[in-house]
This record gives sequence, structure tokens and C-alpha cells, in this order.
Amino acid sequence: MTNHALFHTLHQLSRQLTNKLNEALKPYGLYSAQWSVLFVLNTKGSITQKELCEYLFVEAPPMTRTIQRLVKQGYVKQIPGQDKREKYIQLTEEAVKEFPKWEHAVSKCNQALLLDFPETSQQELVSLQTVWLKQLL
Repeated sequence: MTNHALFHTLHQLSRQLTNKLNEALKPYGLYSAQWSVLFVLNTKGSITQKELCEYLFVEAPPMTRTIQRLVKQGYVKQIPGQDKREKYIQLTEEAVKEFPKWEHAVSKCNQALLLDFPETSQQELVSLQTVWLKQLL
């Protein structure tokens, strides 16, 4: 297999997984990029926009757009930091209330995607991805 084939199939897989997640979140008016932000905020609490960008490997302009959309939807709020340029992002009460519904939809989607994927293969894939990601960082 050539390097091109490896990266091409990874890209195709990533796009398919994103599309499936978008389908699962559509009834809630959310997209996968928004879910990523909501998930991180639910896990880590209030963090800066810069920290969100670094953690999710997303550049500032698309992150700003995602956050602005979530603010409009009433799911996140921005809190000024000590430095005027710094903004902390956190979930609103509405998002905390709705989060279990979103998480259930995502879990259901993930379970369906893994239905015919053996547990041993899943564990191996997680291990390979973890090692590769650490090497890239």
C-alpha cells in the first residue's frame, strides 16, 4: 500500500464519520464541530478559546465561528479573562440541561458505526491512533 492510499482512506473515513455524526445531531440543530466544542466544555469546564483551539487542533477563525453560532443558540457563553484579548468559554445552563440528549444521540450513532467492527479491532485501532497521535505531537 502506498502512503497516498493510507491517507486517502483515512480522509474518506474521517469524512464518513463526520457525515454520520452530523446526521445524528441534525435533529438538535448541531454539527460535529459544535459537538466537539460542547463535549470538551462538558469534560473540562470553562477554558479559553485558545485552549479549545489547541486541544481540538482547530485554527482560530473557524473556532470563532463555531463559538459564535453556539452563543446564538444559547449553549455557550463567553466570559472575559484578565487580559482583554482572552475569553473563557463555558456551557450555559441550557446546554447542561440538553447535553444528555446530545450525548445519547452521539452514543447511539457510535454504537451503530461499531456494530460489525470486532472489539479486538477497536482496541487495536485505538492503540495505533494513540501512538501515532503522540508521535505527531
